[in-house]
Amino acid sequence: MFGFDPTLITFTIYIFGMLLIGILAYRYTNNLSDYILGGRRLGSFVTAMSVGASDMSGWLLMGLPGAVYLSGLVEGWIAIGLILGAYFNWLLVSGRLRIYTEFNNNALTLPEYFHNRFGTSHKFLKLVSATIILVFFTIYCASGVVAGAKLFQNLFSVEYSTALWFGAAATIAYTFIGGFLAVSWTDTIQATLMIFALILTPVFVLFSIGDISQFSDVLHQAEITANKDFTSLFTATTPLGLLSLAAWGLGYFGQPHILARFMAAYSVKSLIKARRISMTWMILCLGGAIGIGFFAIPYFFANPDIAGTVNHEPEQVFIELSKLLFNPWVAGILLSAILAAVMSTLSAQLLISSSSITEDFYKGFIRPNASEKELVWIGRAMVLVIAAIAIWIAQDENSKVLKLVEFAWAGFGSAFSPVVLFSLFWKRMTSSGAMAGMLVGAITVFCWKVLIPAESDWFKVYEMIPGFAFAALTIVIVSLLSDKPEQAILDTFNQAEKAYKDAK
Repeated sequence: MFGFDPTLITFTIYIFGMLLIGILAYRYTNNLSDYILGGRRLGSFVTAMSVGASDMSGWLLMGLPGAVYLSGLVEGWIAIGLILGAYFNWLLVSGRLRIYTEFNNNALTLPEYFHNRFGTSHKFLKLVSATIILVFFTIYCASGVVAGAKLFQNLFSVEYSTALWFGAAATIAYTFIGGFLAVSWTDTIQATLMIFALILTPVFVLFSIGDISQFSDVLHQAEITANKDFTSLFTATTPLGLLSLAAWGLGYFGQPHILARFMAAYSVKSLIKARRISMTWMILCLGGAIGIGFFAIPYFFANPDIAGTVNHEPEQVFIELSKLLFNPWVAGILLSAILAAVMSTLSAQLLISSSSITEDFYKGFIRPNASEKELVWIGRAMVLVIAAIAIWIAQDENSKVLKLVEFAWAGFGSAFSPVVLFSLFWKRMTSSGAMAGMLVGAITVFCWKVLIPAESDWFKVYEMIPGFAFAALTIVIVSLLSDKPEQAILDTFNQAEKAYKDAK
């Protein structure tokens, strides 16, 4: 069907390599803690690269370069917001969450941490938070499946329905077999592949145009033709538009697949080193993605005969540049970076969703005394179930990948970010405040996106902003109106805070 294609061969080698890692990780997976958090023994480098790879999905190599190619550097505001959000997430949340989850009955999942942190006698808080994870991650997983399917469809000229299974199969396989260790180890390779592609490609695009003087001249001609200022950070936008782009950074504090990497780290000190590695990786990758889109503007303007695909589908700009500028074997490696971005994020989402069902529903409500072996296999089964639902949702070829990601990111950021931050810094916070804040954040996102008409400019702001603000306000008000937490809860908070300061 494909013939002898260097790109196909490269992809096949890459996928089999990921499966091999999954099989190796299987040997180190003995209990549920191993399957969900890798036994809390990830080192600095693996933690850093795993956080980056699980965070940056296919939009980094397709969506962001395409947006910059279409509109210019103004789209860089989303990168600015993400960098700031990620940095403060590492600085404020990572170490504390690593310690606090261990002090709260060695919580393995975010819902379990919330339940133990507030000492609730009922399990409603765990149930609500686990349900929110499943709802938004099902949407998030579907977006990853769609992105993978469109990549295979573009490269191998197969039907979308066939590409759908190609894109999902490898990710499901190594997540099913190896759990968290497989996901983290493969993330490390995938993150390395992504940064290689994102640094190399813009350099080659720039060299293909000529020197800086030639680049500036052609870019200026492109700006005149398009009647746009591609170099301005403020062109064709509004203060609310800029705020909406930058507000993506607020979501970092509540993303379960990122927070799980903090919980799995070997120690607080290892997280300090991991922060430096991860932020360097992130800045280079985002800069490279912006560079690809920006340098592609004069490149394709100067070569209009090969610009048809990207002018019709701007998100294909990285794929087209890889094909045009590199040897087919090298292009295969570069394009594997897109698959790596999709696989790393999708695998993290599948595992967190599986963990939530296994730990928070199955063990929490159905089989409290289930054996470790039983829980691991239930976790593996849930990977398949969630993947099947995501594939079913992704059957619509017209699915808007970035819109799905945007909605799910806002959902987690609004429902969980304020709860996580207050739970780590404010001991007066109560279970009622956490529950109310979580619900208000999630409901606000749904209402803002689905129910409220968008005729007014004020309602065009990214739903993360009102969702986060309303949730935070709700937490403070409800907690102050509720009875103070029990002394045992306050003692645990103080002990965890002391342990965190001693561990720094």
